[in-house]
Amino acid sequence: MMRGHGTLPSREHCIYTSCYCEENVWKLCDFVRTQGTAPLEQLFVVFISNENRMVPLWKQKSGRGDQPVIWVCDVTVFYIVETQDYHVVLLQVGLQPDSLIYDLDSVLSFPCSLKLYAAQALRSDLNIRPEYHRKLRVVPADSFLLNFASDRSHMKNSDGSWRMPPPLYLPIHSAGSRMNLDDFISMDPAVGWGTVFNLDQFLQSFVGSSSSSSSSSSAAASLS
Repeated sequence: MMRGHGTLPSREHCIYTSCYCEENVWKLCDFVRTQGTAPLEQLFVVFISNENRMVPLWKQKSGRGDQPVIWVCDVTVFYIVETQDYHVVLLQVGLQPDSLIYDLDSVLSFPCSLKLYAAQALRSDLNIRPEYHRKLRVVPADSFLLNFASDRSHMKNSDGSWRMPPPLYLPIHSAGSRMNLDDFISMDPAVGWGTVFNLDQFLQSFVGSSSSSSSSSSAAASLS
């Protein structure tokens, strides 16, 4: 298996199934756990969603280049590219000079510096409608590996057919659950695992205004 980075295989050698981002990231975490390519404490799973489960993301493979969809409300123009109910990426902190994001659904590099990902894929909530503002649930990788479970029922139509073909491997279950995906997508801080941030809080914690590496390490320590 070819390595694109010291921690994970190159993008084309990762286990990947379209529209199953949470399982793709679980497999990335499991690779690091089994291969020992990095301290698991450096890795955090980031769920991006909000209470309405409608979030814009740029630089996604399913998008239309960098051309936004324009939403008009009264006299204000709101720029939204691709709205999704949720998305999941992997964050690696404690690195120099910047933390890294692993997003198998992005057209950006794999991995991508967090600063670049924030600037090009997340951008800002300032010019989009409040109902599309992003929140991020940040879960330590070891907690995600231990607790996440999905029976993939969210990807089935009412007649039992698949909305998108599932991964070929068996569903991921935990000791206590067969399906708890909603607890990870939820942005209610009282539910599930990890810590919930709004976009500004996340960027302040993991990118910061000065040294991103020291800010990220400090934020990671508070979550572990």
